[in-house]
Amino acid sequence: MEALMRPGFLLLQVTGEAVETTLSENAAVLLLTIYVLLLAIFLGFELIGRVPATLHTPLMSGTNAIHGIVVLGAMIILGSIEGSSLLDNVLKVLAFIAVVLGSANVFGGFVVTDRMLEMFKRKPAAGKSAGVGGK
Repeated sequence: MEALMRPGFLLLQVTGEAVETTLSENAAVLLLTIYVLLLAIFLGFELIGRVPATLHTPLMSGTNAIHGIVVLGAMIILGSIEGSSLLDNVLKVLAFIAVVLGSANVFGGFVVTDRMLEMFKRKPAAGKSAGVGGK
């Protein structure tokens, strides 16, 4: 009965009395994480694909600005890593890369938003002071 309670029992099962193969808890969590990632990619692709072209720039600039949450999370992780083992060093490098790329994405989101807002400003009329007909 204990074998039925293990995570992943239904995913991998070798028939036989002596051999029973199940996924470990880490593997089950990894499979679930990959499943959620693939589902998010598919859902995001379907939703963004249906956005009209006129709304694409405001939507993307807003989501790039929200990317600041990733920068904050990476900074917290980078500040909380203590030690100098190989794993700690790899985590430091990955967190640093996340901070740099996330910051670039946030900056790009604000640049795109600024350029988008410039399109809606009225341009001054060049020939307004010359009068009608250029006289």
